Amino acid sequence: MAANEGNHKRPLEEEDPIVSLADVLEEDEQLESEACAVLGGSDSDKCSYSDGYVKRQALYACNTCTPKGGQPAGICLACSYKCHEGHELFELYTKRNFRCDCGNSKFNNLQCKFFSEKEKANYGNKYNDNFFGLYCVCKRPYPDPEDETPDEMIQCVVCEDWFHGRHLGATLPDNEEYQEMVCRSCMKRCSFLWAYATHVAVTKASDVENSGSLTKVEDGTVDVCSIRENGDVHNQNAMTNETKSDETAAKHNEPSTSYKVEEKSEGASGDDASCSVKEENVTENTGCKLQQVKKKGELQRDCATYWPHNWRNKLCTCQSCMNLYNELEISFLLDEFDTVLAYENKGKTVEETEREKCDPLMTALSNMNRIQQVELIYEYNDLKSELKDYLKRFADEGKVVTSEDIQHFFEELQSKKRRRVDGMQYFCS
Repeated sequence: MAANEGNHKRPLEEEDPIVSLADVLEEDEQLESEACAVLGGSDSDKCSYSDGYVKRQALYACNTCTPKGGQPAGICLACSYKCHEGHELFELYTKRNFRCDCGNSKFNNLQCKFFSEKEKANYGNKYNDNFFGLYCVCKRPYPDPEDETPDEMIQCVVCEDWFHGRHLGATLPDNEEYQEMVCRSCMKRCSFLWAYATHVAVTKASDVENSGSLTKVEDGTVDVCSIRENGDVHNQNAMTNETKSDETAAKHNEPSTSYKVEEKSEGASGDDASCSVKEENVTENTGCKLQQVKKKGELQRDCATYWPHNWRNKLCTCQSCMNLYNELEISFLLDEFDTVLAYENKGKTVEETEREKCDPLMTALSNMNRIQQVELIYEYNDLKSELKDYLKRFADEGKVVTSEDIQHFFEELQSKKRRRVDGMQYFCS
């Protein structure tokens, strides 16, 4: 994975390439780093239930205990090891603000081995089709045995669903160029983001090809025309139910308006819930960053957007915009520790700390004086350098390294050390 590795799953390759030993070693190191990044921030020995709704953690869904047709449920890393060993699990990567469901009322015949008594349900959890092993707008599994098209899976930073790159309606930029992605559905729901996307996003709306017609927005007024992938634009006089709902969403995305939300319709919940918004005291907030970028003009498309590192820092934090974020339930965008990258860095830090504790070299160094430490480090670096050069010869020649080869290396190394010691001259004064 690249700089934005946290929101990606590896693309499926058309066929297995021929690799060298050096390639294998490099990929093994990369996979270990990725595993540490994902799992290092979660506790593998303790159920996270007692921590409440964890800001971000690695999650799994058990297809053995909660198959499709039942209630969706998510379990923490420790429960995936201890309580669901041998079960069919779906790896969900990470999710935000989630409390472990293992052993609650959604699991008929299973009790959590860490906490025997849990609440019947965690009503603050949010679920989607990922918990049944289905992803993207195509609702297919990953890997998909029926899909032979090489593609990359990318996670939306808002809804946290995973999408095929080809189903996002926009050309995928290079991994190094962007950090996060917002899917087309979330861009519709949070349409105010288009004002920022026009000027901040890596793939700006005006640069996207073959993903629908541009809708130009002037003076901060949201154009609620329906945009289709084939380029047809329907005007407001022939509005469908979809464009009417888009108009309601547009009202939600005007921060200069103070909002009053009426009671949600009975039985509605989550993103599907609709609410009636009353506009009161419409006043322009001159200190609002969103209003400032809207004055520069914006372009809207029916597609996903790709965002660079630290793009969240550019979001306005005036009271009107804060109210907007609360209404849309996306206040987490202002939390610098919400990002997958922050979680991964935490995991890497924890893993490195644990390695240092268990590293015999570090243990030995802690019991030596400074001169001994310098000598040991010198010898260690010398050994590492010589071993690397020795193995590189095998890699370059495409040879397999055997145990006899390794034994021969250390015998040669010991012989060199004896020659250096025997060749030393000692002087007495």
